[in-house]
Amino acid sequence: MKACVAPSLLAADFADLKSEMDMINRSECDWLHIDIMDGVFVPNISFGFPVLKHVARLCRKPLDVHLMIVQPEKFIAEVKALGALTMNVHLEACTHLHRVVQQIKESGMKAGVTLNPATPVAMLEDIITELDVVMLMSVNPGFGGQKFIEHTLDKVRQLRNLVDRRGASALIEVDGGVNRDTGRRLREAGVDILVAGSAVFKAPDPIAEISALKNL
Repeated sequence: MKACVAPSLLAADFADLKSEMDMINRSECDWLHIDIMDGVFVPNISFGFPVLKHVARLCRKPLDVHLMIVQPEKFIAEVKALGALTMNVHLEACTHLHRVVQQIKESGMKAGVTLNPATPVAMLEDIITELDVVMLMSVNPGFGGQKFIEHTLDKVRQLRNLVDRRGASALIEVDGGVNRDTGRRLREAGVDILVAGSAVFKAPDPIAEISALKNL
């Protein structure tokens, strides 16, 4: 089965978002990955819902919304209003993770949980069967263009083992430093969804790059 590819909006040219969305719509990508940052949970601030309403209007691909924020449950209604397919929250940002996951699913969206590089996969043991997606950060969240953390490959194998052992249906997603080389190795380790920012939007031919990633 081909990889699911989700280009990351964070790496797009914000001076020409309409052209970037036209490219996304014409490409073979499966989702558009959207990173919302609050300057609290992560050091940076990205974009808010007024901007994302325009992105959602222009984009014909399903939206994969990744909230790098504290108290993400406060924004379930806003994410749903964008028409998002998936709402992804950080385990580290949710005191009551099971409740947040249930609220996301009750809203009609798929529920995703993200782990930072230093958070062990074992933390998901008690909730893995409730999840639609698990995303592993392969860089420290908050900035684009970082170098891939090699230990992520071991975490992917651990997560694949957990999913299979528990009979869960969660898809495995990885975000950070994904390109053709790391993407190939991630796929071999068991990844379903590749989030790629700079590798796509900074490529000479982004549409061809997306196609290459899909066929790894």
